[in-house]
Amino acid sequence: MKTAVSLSLVLLLSAAQAHAQGTRIFRCGNTYTNDAQQAQTQGCKLVEGGNVTVVEGTKVNGGAAIKVAAVTTPGASGQPGSRVDSGEQKARDADARLILEAELKKAEARQAELQKEWNNGEPEKLGPEHRNHQKYLDRVAELKAAIARNETDIAGIRRELGRLPGAAAAATAAK
Repeated sequence: MKTAVSLSLVLLLSAAQAHAQGTRIFRCGNTYTNDAQQAQTQGCKLVEGGNVTVVEGTKVNGGAAIKVAAVTTPGASGQPGSRVDSGEQKARDADARLILEAELKKAEARQAELQKEWNNGEPEKLGPEHRNHQKYLDRVAELKAAIARNETDIAGIRRELGRLPGAAAAATAAK
């Protein structure tokens, strides 16, 4: 009984493969079709050599369309590689600087909190840590790692601020 089912499954699969090999696939831009009449009306090209597997993407938010507002300015065409108005670029740089400075302030405040909690390598023990020394050691290790991560974040933000145009002028004005 099992061999009959296996044999019929193999025959079915080979028939499907033979049918698929006889089907012509056309590419219409980023879509594919096997309808020759549709391909002819749209001017699609025949895909030759090799198999085509198309996996449809999932719908975001139950199929709701995502709306994107396009902002156009007289100086910007929106094309990659197009020039941006110098005034607009200065405004973008100023916005980027403000955002990075705000992030730097947050990171420095967080670093101050961590250093205070760190207490020069001897943080105060919390409730359950009095009975379980390993919990205390784990928290100390996590604090040390958080301080190191935050230091690298601060260094990265400062590097990004240094890369912005006019960074030298801003650095001298801040001193």
